[in-house]
Amino acid sequence: MQLSVKDAATLFRVSEDVIYGWIKDGVIPAYHIDNQYRFNRSELLEWATSRQMDIAADVFEQAQHPRNASLSLADALQAGDVLYGVQGSDKTSVLRGILDMLTLPEEVDREFLFQVLLAREALGSTGIGGGIAIPHVRNPVILHITKPAVTICFLKQPIDFQAIDGQPVHTLFLLITPTIRAHLHLLSRLGLVLRDKEVKAALGRQAPRVELLEVLTRAEAVFAAPCVAPAGGQAGGQTGGQGA
Repeated sequence: MQLSVKDAATLFRVSEDVIYGWIKDGVIPAYHIDNQYRFNRSELLEWATSRQMDIAADVFEQAQHPRNASLSLADALQAGDVLYGVQGSDKTSVLRGILDMLTLPEEVDREFLFQVLLAREALGSTGIGGGIAIPHVRNPVILHITKPAVTICFLKQPIDFQAIDGQPVHTLFLLITPTIRAHLHLLSRLGLVLRDKEVKAALGRQAPRVELLEVLTRAEAVFAAPCVAPAGGQAGGQTGGQGA
């Protein structure tokens, strides 16, 4: 969906002048169309997530798509895996290692999935900072997946993921969803729960699967509440423009 400057200001709970300032500084992904600036909803969510901005969990899509209210991060994590000791010395080899270990339906072409993950990374790193990345495909619907799944991947050694903070990445959350709508919903949930201190601690010590799911489920229950502090502060100095 193409959003206007006014729409973007509403989503981030800032003035339109702030949005224009971010555009001028080149820090927010925007398109100049017919003498007006337009924004892609999915790109804005990824941009906000990478900067750990305070936004309502479902502000980007639940108001228009209330069916997502029943889609929980906890269910997607249950459907996914928790992989420990993933081998790899760079982004390409790590993603390859994850797909070699991942449990997927037989009809999913692993090589195709690998290539679309790399294509997404070529648009801009999915490393959101703090040693965490959220790799995903740009067009989830083409994978013919029927059930959303989020897989937690612990790397044997941290690698350079070109993350926004420049820090090596040690943990990946791989999103595989049947629709862009589900992708947006789960990405917004992840962006919030990954701020939780208990979640960060569990990830830092690579806790067992059962503990991880319990901690993340508790965090989701807290952060998914409708009342969330408005966005504030600076957008950061890194260039946006990441694709969905």
